[in-house]
Amino acid sequence: MINGFIAAGDKLLARAGHALEHHPRQVTAILAALLLGGGGGAFAVASLGPDPSALPVHQVLESVQPLPLAAQSDFLDVQGLKLFRSEVTRSTDTVEALLARLGVDDLAAANFLRNEPNFRSVVLGRAGRTVTVEATDAHKLEKLTVRWTPEDNGSFRRLVIERQPQERFAVRVESAPLTASTRLASGAIRTSLFAAADESRIPEAVATQLADIFASDIDFHRALRKDDRFSIVYEALEADGEPMRTGRILSAEFVNAGRTHQAMWFEEPGRKGGYYTLDGRSLRHSYLASPMEFSRVTSGFSMRFHPILQQWRAHLGVDYGAPTGTPVRTVGDGVVEFAGVQNGFGNVVIVQHGNRAETVYAHLSRIDVRPRQKVEQGEKIGAVGATGWATGPHLHFEFRVNGIHQNPQLAAAESSAEPVSAAARPAFDRLSRAMRSQLAAAASATVASAQ
Repeated sequence: MINGFIAAGDKLLARAGHALEHHPRQVTAILAALLLGGGGGAFAVASLGPDPSALPVHQVLESVQPLPLAAQSDFLDVQGLKLFRSEVTRSTDTVEALLARLGVDDLAAANFLRNEPNFRSVVLGRAGRTVTVEATDAHKLEKLTVRWTPEDNGSFRRLVIERQPQERFAVRVESAPLTASTRLASGAIRTSLFAAADESRIPEAVATQLADIFASDIDFHRALRKDDRFSIVYEALEADGEPMRTGRILSAEFVNAGRTHQAMWFEEPGRKGGYYTLDGRSLRHSYLASPMEFSRVTSGFSMRFHPILQQWRAHLGVDYGAPTGTPVRTVGDGVVEFAGVQNGFGNVVIVQHGNRAETVYAHLSRIDVRPRQKVEQGEKIGAVGATGWATGPHLHFEFRVNGIHQNPQLAAAESSAEPVSAAARPAFDRLSRAMRSQLAAAASATVASAQ
């Protein structure tokens, strides 16, 4: 029987080999059909399985014993519970008021701080400084830290007061460098630039820089439109991971009335650093558009009704309303031609620039320069006041060429600007590509958060 099966099998294999040798295409087709049919059959069988959603669900409940807390409790009893809290100082703070907001109830500490000279000079009467304390669970002061930055300095100071045995306190003042980090932000104009900055939690100093960068291209006093938008990349200077103040804007984009303006900071070797468009054109013009940091224009370059002479006459300049004492800066490099009192101008400074141009700064409350003194663009020359024929504190500003009054904002926009040199172009292009990516990230982050 077995031999018969073997013989039959040998004959079947011989015939299959003969058929494959003489009819390969037909045999291949038959095998493919069988495989597909088998696959279909397998699929059909698989499809007939039960629906997973119809399967019964069993819920298992088990009690879990928590780990013993005795060891942790013993540790807390030995170590004590530490409480940390931070508060921002107010100009009216007393020692008691500040410690109360910090959750500290410690008579010995209050008595010490009240008479500690470093604490008194650094904290009391100083608004906006962050004070951090470490206290016990009984609200006794263990450690107090205050950080602040000196003006125009790349470092910060740290006042540390720590409790010592026998109710004594140790005081030390330390100095350390600030750490720069990069931040991205953007916003949209609804009412004003500063309102948009507040809404996006952008520091006021950054918003002011933004206005200065594009001041020659955008009239921030009158040309802003609802839904104008901006994106910025800027430095934040930190102390121990805590933001202390802002640094420079590294790049910015402002879309005003549908037109896009871009800028980035670039410092070319051997040249003074400045802002350029992302294609390499310098934004440093011969003249600034405004003799003051971003402020409100109260009267444009036009005819007006003179409030004192009670008659219509040409207003040959621009008036900037601002509080008395607001700094006034020269819009361009030059030499002080006049600094003193002059008729209706009151206290006035006149600066002579090249190309027969001169600028006038009138109604000042204070003059900070003298005749024949050289001044650089942006240098402080005085302060806003109401001297002469002024009905309130403001700056009257004029721009003259060959004695003829010009619109100062147009004069600033038309002044020349130098491009990036050929030698620095490769480095500039690399930085420009990076800044484009960062500005795109800042804009997309805001769009995502708004959705």
